[in-house]
Amino acid sequence: MNSIEKKIIKLEEVSHYSGDSVVLCHGHFNIIHPGHIRYLDYARKQGTKLIVSILGDGNFLNSEQKHHFSEAERSLGVASIQTVDQVVLLGEGDFEKLIKVLRPTVLVLGKEFENERDDQVRAAVKLQEKQGGKMLFHAGETRYASADLLKDNLTELHELHTHQFKQACNQQKIKLDELQECIEKFKDTSLLVIGDSIVDQYVACEALGMSAEAPIVVVRELDTRDYAGGAALVAMHVSALGADCRYISVVGQDTTATIVENDLERLNVQHVLVEDNSRPTTFKIRYLVNSQKLFRVSKMKEHGLSQKVEEKIIKELKDAAPKIQGIIVSDFVYGVITPRILKTISELSAKHQLLVFGDLQCSSQIGNVSKFKNFELLCPTEREARIAIGTQDEGVEWVANTLMSQTNSRNMVMKLGGEGFIAYGTETDGSVNRQHFPALSINPVDVAGAGDSLLAALSVGLCSGGTLMQSSAIGAGMASLAVQNIGNTPVSCQQLREMLLNFTT
Repeated sequence: MNSIEKKIIKLEEVSHYSGDSVVLCHGHFNIIHPGHIRYLDYARKQGTKLIVSILGDGNFLNSEQKHHFSEAERSLGVASIQTVDQVVLLGEGDFEKLIKVLRPTVLVLGKEFENERDDQVRAAVKLQEKQGGKMLFHAGETRYASADLLKDNLTELHELHTHQFKQACNQQKIKLDELQECIEKFKDTSLLVIGDSIVDQYVACEALGMSAEAPIVVVRELDTRDYAGGAALVAMHVSALGADCRYISVVGQDTTATIVENDLERLNVQHVLVEDNSRPTTFKIRYLVNSQKLFRVSKMKEHGLSQKVEEKIIKELKDAAPKIQGIIVSDFVYGVITPRILKTISELSAKHQLLVFGDLQCSSQIGNVSKFKNFELLCPTEREARIAIGTQDEGVEWVANTLMSQTNSRNMVMKLGGEGFIAYGTETDGSVNRQHFPALSINPVDVAGAGDSLLAALSVGLCSGGTLMQSSAIGAGMASLAVQNIGNTPVSCQQLREMLLNFTT
């Protein structure tokens, strides 16, 4: 028996640990993801010994059984976490009985249990308080960045994330040949992308030192390069993957719009760029020294579209709808995706059986992803999801499930930055299959287009007949390639094939 297996005991083997400050956590722990790690890390800080109880297999509904691992497999996953001292298999046993015997100093349950408790949890909480123990409802610290680079070297992190990716593929029974077959079908797929066009300018600089007149860094400009970005980049990724792509957007009456048009033509993206004389083409300048960004300057207008411009876009959508299989809504909240355009997309989706995929970015804008209703897929960051439902304290699982319910989204990918993403897929029987996929690029050069590349891969994958989990594995590879270069560089099918070959063999 190895050291991990030695951590696992049955309910009847539990005894009271006198002299220790014992913390008890409780749950299913089916697919371990960063949300669970946050929860357990927080709990570990509340005492000297962390014990985790695992619900028995009988606690799952019949419809959920196919997406869940056995109690023994789940316990091994939890026991492998370094902060966990012991794992208790409840089996058909009673959670209340465990608390009576163990007498934990602190019982930590997810924040969502504070107001929504089943009878078993309610009785356990009552007993914990009766025995004089402390009761905490907490999901762990919410964070939007990873500190892994401070803990491990790059080689170890790369090996860990590669192992986690292979494990995720094994858990979802994904094989390399299946992924290659999915990619082969991309060429038979046709999508339309609609959203905000952006031009990203990168300015390479040399640092000269500090200014004598003010505490600011002085740099000398060396070179500049312009890239089409925003929704245009999503369209370019779709086309680079081999799919037929159409693009509809709004630009200003300026020379900047030519950059967008030229890049789209270079990637063979059929496009309609409607001119709006009330706004410039959105233009973002990023100043860099080596590969380090110093700051960004944006030139843009964020007001809604005039009725005339809106009418032109709606006409183009209606003309294109019979020729496509899906629509990608890439909303940077600069005014292109209006309520009327969203309504038109919904109507066209129902009329032509189109799949609709959506992403809304509100890192420096004001937006709410919950305005997207009945989509095939939503791709919010954790921050965007929390903004949409107005919560900071609940766990990732609760946030994802609540947002899926509010928007009636069939699938969701919750992006966790350097921790990768969690894919949630609704099955035909209504059950939800979930899987965490790690970030495959450990020390990215430029993360600005990671979400755009992931959205493109997921959408093309689902539109070409792949499952959410197959598309997610492809998307993880796609995103890792996209962040390896400065600027917006579309990823090709061949790059994707070679990359997945390296990570799955």
